[in-house]
Amino acid sequence: MKTENRSVSILNIAVIVASLGYFVDIYDLLLFTIVRVPSLKSLGLSQEEIDNGAGLLLINIQMVGLLIGGIVWGIIGDKKGRLSVLFGSILIYSIANIANGFVQGINGYVLWRFVAGFGLAGELGAGITLVSEILPKEKRGYGTMIVATVGVSGAVAANLIAKLVGDWRICYFIGGGLGLALLILRVSVMESQMFNHVKASATTRGSFVALFTNKTRFLKYLKCMLLGAPTWFVVGILVAFSNKFASQLQVQGAVNPGDAIAFCYAGLVLGDLCSGLLSQLLKSRRKVMLIFLVFTAVMVGIYLNLHGAAMWVFYTVCFVLGFSVGFWAIFVTIAAESFGTNLRATVATTVPNFARGMLPLISILFVQVQHYFTYLQSGGIVAIICIGIALIAAWKIEETFGKDLNYVEEI
Repeated sequence: MKTENRSVSILNIAVIVASLGYFVDIYDLLLFTIVRVPSLKSLGLSQEEIDNGAGLLLINIQMVGLLIGGIVWGIIGDKKGRLSVLFGSILIYSIANIANGFVQGINGYVLWRFVAGFGLAGELGAGITLVSEILPKEKRGYGTMIVATVGVSGAVAANLIAKLVGDWRICYFIGGGLGLALLILRVSVMESQMFNHVKASATTRGSFVALFTNKTRFLKYLKCMLLGAPTWFVVGILVAFSNKFASQLQVQGAVNPGDAIAFCYAGLVLGDLCSGLLSQLLKSRRKVMLIFLVFTAVMVGIYLNLHGAAMWVFYTVCFVLGFSVGFWAIFVTIAAESFGTNLRATVATTVPNFARGMLPLISILFVQVQHYFTYLQSGGIVAIICIGIALIAAWKIEETFGKDLNYVEEI
């Protein structure tokens, strides 16, 4: 293949669009978490229905949308192009966001949360793939760091807007409007020349099945996914149920899970920035993953031993805990850099969505362990499992910093 002349600027239009697209992506995901209960109450549902009926269905159907969308958008990204996914995913989740603001009943809500999940599944993977392919190999870590850092800050924005605006419908309209505005910027983005070269050849592209037909390729794919397990354990278990953990720890004061999530995501933003910079300084993705995973283990240990702590101490630990799992930029970059151009979008799009999809499995494990151990002990056991498998994956995975991405997988 020919070597392409790629932009040397880490703040080119592709990086900006990918960053803002992921910002709206995270905004919507966290906004749904924040407004799910008040929105369902306004639609006339009881607390019991919200906790165990329609409310649980909404969460599950959105996850199904994310998982299906991850596969579909990944294949499209490798077959049709990275820009096709950026345009399609942003358009779909923007329309779904606006439609969420108009729902009048639970059936409509379920439908549009599925559509939103489907749309949201494509943006990050396509954005990271595009940025990785257009930037010089020495600088692409900075580009993906910017995408993840700006993106995760969408969670902080969602929390602030939800508190300032109050009306859940308007919050959805804002998210949809931001997404549609992005489509104007998207017009200026050029397709990856690396992808164009492969598209012009007879190489098989976007074969999801190919990830499972070769043992070496499958194990590499599995290791990429397992790296994300600790992030969703921390966010989805420790912080999402922070009120229950705080109660068990007899923390002084009533802990609000929404505030704990806001502190955690603020830490995530800083963590993504620092992990990205550190990987460039150390010239290693693998070393940074190992450093942050060990730090995560330390912080989880501190969190589970905050007996009788003041509330401000608890929230501070939630912030630092968020920082410790702020390796999302490195995690997705490793996935994109580990595979050839003909499978890169498929991998980079499915890996983060499958990592998100591990949360229900982690939740089931957490519940089952509680049959034999206390609530706090169960949290510690599940932490050891999630962080342990991620450490093994990080230890075994290949170093991808500075890797030439201009190659294809033999299928």
